[in-house]
Amino acid sequence: MINGRRLIYIPILHTQQDMGSLAPEAKKAFIGKLGQKLWRHHTQAIDEMWSGIKKQISRLKLPYKKVSIYQDGLPVCGKEIEIIHHLAEQKSPNHLIVEGLIKKGATLVGTEDPILLKQEYDWIKRILEAGNNGQKKTLLEEYGKVAPELLKKRDLFIKEKINKTLPQGGVGLLFIGLLHRVDELLPSDIQVSYLIYRLPFHRGFEIELTS
Repeated sequence: MINGRRLIYIPILHTQQDMGSLAPEAKKAFIGKLGQKLWRHHTQAIDEMWSGIKKQISRLKLPYKKVSIYQDGLPVCGKEIEIIHHLAEQKSPNHLIVEGLIKKGATLVGTEDPILLKQEYDWIKRILEAGNNGQKKTLLEEYGKVAPELLKKRDLFIKEKINKTLPQGGVGLLFIGLLHRVDELLPSDIQVSYLIYRLPFHRGFEIELTS
């Protein structure tokens, strides 16, 4: 499939660094629910995941000038590079990998609808900052009703973005959270392969902290 289009699908979990201003509340919520010991196991597992992803990508021998990078949570905004650099400076393993790929010649592509991302962020923020367990439970129930449709809209937008920007002969790298199902939506002319199998976690980092 030399002249075709290829996409390497990379299922991920987000780190604290990726959560920005929500990180302290997210950590507090996790420890409050599951304890310090499980928090350490959780962060260790995520660190090991990213170490494995980095090693696997290095073995691919990618044609960097033909590589397009698509990133979960990266809005189409005109400041995509700045966002990646900022999070790389915060030592996000995801964004350090992406930054390294860009330096080798890969092209970064704004991946998500900023309006949908803002809606997702606002829900998570409200849940994490809920004043009591009753309020948090109510918000979780409300979020549970809208979350599937919101996720579907995000996936459809990402699918369209990949379809429109991945050229013939190009190789895409999609870093995407475990709850997403973009791979099931892509057109048949895009050959999808998986860097790693879907990880043995049922939910992404941000959702786990609010459940």
